[in-house]
Amino acid sequence: MAAKKRSLSLAGYEDLFSTEETRESSRSEQIRMIPLTELFPFADHPFKVVDDEEMMKTAESVAEYGVLTPAIARPREEGGYELISGHRRKRAAELAGLEEMPVIVRNLDDDEAVILMCDSNLQREKILPSEKAWAYRMKLEAMKHQGKRTDLTSSQLGTKLRADQQMAKEMGESRNQIQRYIRLTYLLPELLDMVDQGKLAFNPAVEISYLDDQAQFDLLDALADTQNAPSLSQAQRMKKMSQEGDLQVEDIREVMGEEKKESDDKVIFKGREIRQYFPKSYTPQQMQETILKLLQQWYKKRQRQEEL
Repeated sequence: MAAKKRSLSLAGYEDLFSTEETRESSRSEQIRMIPLTELFPFADHPFKVVDDEEMMKTAESVAEYGVLTPAIARPREEGGYELISGHRRKRAAELAGLEEMPVIVRNLDDDEAVILMCDSNLQREKILPSEKAWAYRMKLEAMKHQGKRTDLTSSQLGTKLRADQQMAKEMGESRNQIQRYIRLTYLLPELLDMVDQGKLAFNPAVEISYLDDQAQFDLLDALADTQNAPSLSQAQRMKKMSQEGDLQVEDIREVMGEEKKESDDKVIFKGREIRQYFPKSYTPQQMQETILKLLQQWYKKRQRQEEL
């Protein structure tokens, strides 16, 4: 019923268009109910669709209310439709036992489809680093391929913005940050998964992305042996050695086998956080000695409990 109302509302705007081309465009973008079996994923779609708790909640909502927001797809030469946005909604519809869902069908070329696919999914609240990285790379390559001009200018002469400048404005990110995300796509899949899982920090990962595949494989082995993730300084040193042609597997293992600096193990309390627990006459040295004594007592108590 909702799909029918939407189709009529779109058709009702035809008289507002002044050309046959725009009138035809309005007619072609009616919402259609399309069988799920005729909807295919976008080629190299970088956004993951997983059956997690959030997906189960979405499926429950779809089972009760249906798919409220239409997906967007384009016709395939071999038949059926290629999803541009709505991959998660399609999966939720499958889990909910639906056979079809509302879809807006648009005729888009490859670059237009990539840009719309990326923009649609980048609006999500939760996005993995790998998803953002590949989406940024795909969108930037599509924009460069389009040679898209823009009305945003830096002078009265209408200076054309570079694709990454235009993309930075659209995404609300700096050009540098966009390029740093794109660097993540040069990581081995196993290392990129570690970034998604929080086992490898973003900044070291960017530096590691400059290592060749063999060096990254050697690093993976070293990480498995040491159970340590590289710090930013360690990653930068390996990157420098690699650029100078001096990075060998032994160097990687030596760097990753280093003991963490003492500063990494420090626990720092601010005076105002603990001062309330001590007499005003206590000096910082007295407070430190008292804390150590209390920790020793707590440790001995734990040992006795474990022996019972």
